[in-house]
Formats: sequence, structure tokens, C-alpha cells
Amino acid sequence: MSKAMELIVAGYVKVRDRRALTELLAHRREMLAQLQAVSGVTTEKAVIAIQDEVALIEAGLKELAPPPGG
Repeated sequence: MSKAMELIVAGYVKVRDRRALTELLAHRREMLAQLQAVSGVTTEKAVIAIQDEVALIEAGLKELAPPPGG
């Protein structure tokens, strides 16, 4: 996974910018859908990288979620 993406997500979590994380997640999901629709070339490594980024962003969003019952 890219260190840059880790730093970006950590920065958004630190400043509690849920909107930016949500937009980043939507962008990465769109990229993933486009990569998965490609035929004729191998996109496996790119797909795995984007899936890792999606998981990282989702983890960041979970950090911003209010505690259960609160």
C-alpha cells in the first residue's frame, strides 16, 4: 500500500474531515470499477492496490464514527 495514501488518510482523520474521506473513497471505488471493466490488459496489481486503498480509507472513516450508543 502506498505510504502517501496512508499519510493522506491519517491527515484527514486527524482533522476529522469525513467529507474528504468520503469523496476519496468514492473516487477510489470508481477507479476500481473502471479497472475491473478493462479487458485485454492485466490490471491485477492495480486492482489489488486500489482495493488496499479502499480498505485503508474505510478504516479511517470507522475511526471517525461516533462510539456505539453515543
